[in-house]
Amino acid sequence: MANYTLTYSENSQGFPSFYSFIPEWSIGMNNHFYTFKNGNLYLHNSSDTYNNYYGIQYNSTITSVFNDGVLENKLFKTINLQGTDAWGTTLETDIQYTGFIDLSWYSKKEGSYFAFVRNSGTVPAGTDEYALRSLNGIARSSSVTGASSARVINFSTAITIGSIISVGDIMYFSLPPSYSTPKLAGKVTAIQVDLPNGINRIVIDATIPNVVAIPIQDAYFLSIKNSVAESHGVLGHYCVFTLENNLTRSTQLFTVEADIMKSFP
Repeated sequence: MANYTLTYSENSQGFPSFYSFIPEWSIGMNNHFYTFKNGNLYLHNSSDTYNNYYGIQYNSTITSVFNDGVLENKLFKTINLQGTDAWGTTLETDIQYTGFIDLSWYSKKEGSYFAFVRNSGTVPAGTDEYALRSLNGIARSSSVTGASSARVINFSTAITIGSIISVGDIMYFSLPPSYSTPKLAGKVTAIQVDLPNGINRIVIDATIPNVVAIPIQDAYFLSIKNSVAESHGVLGHYCVFTLENNLTRSTQLFTVEADIMKSFP
């Protein structure tokens, strides 16, 4: 666990901030703040380089929570920062732990920085991802053929594969009798549907890491979207967010807003 210096504010009558520097001793004198470290004396707030303590550069972080409608399950879709700069953002809820926004993804609109929340996700997917909106069931296959680099999963022409699945999605299969433990099948490379000619199939690349061989011809198949490219936001009753920047100059942050919608199971 990291150590921090906790500061007290006379104006707010509280402890508003943590700092990364760990002094051996500190003292205020003549409206200046001094600390001692490794036998050296340091004067604080006297340099144009921010977040540099005893020759080590640190990042700034702010952690808070969105917690309106505490009994309602919600989707946290976007983040809007009102300030002088964008901040890298990570988000966690009581259900998901994978929300994030890269610093470079923010767009400046009317003086504010705006971005969609993405999900990092994993391949193979973790068990906590199976209940998310990015997962879509397809059907049981009629046959599985072809080499690992272009494995063909055929479906009955009475089944509609649908338009939700797309190239780049990750395919999984589940086995009877419980169909409860999906296994990684591969990455979708082509979708071929020509029902009048009896073609209704998905082609996958089964050479990606951690693929499991499909042991039967009629396993149940499902797909998961690329969680970064097509994020549905993060799901939960509340959302803890952490903002971080690595600037070495002064920056200001006034408010943090989120676009939130109620989730209907």
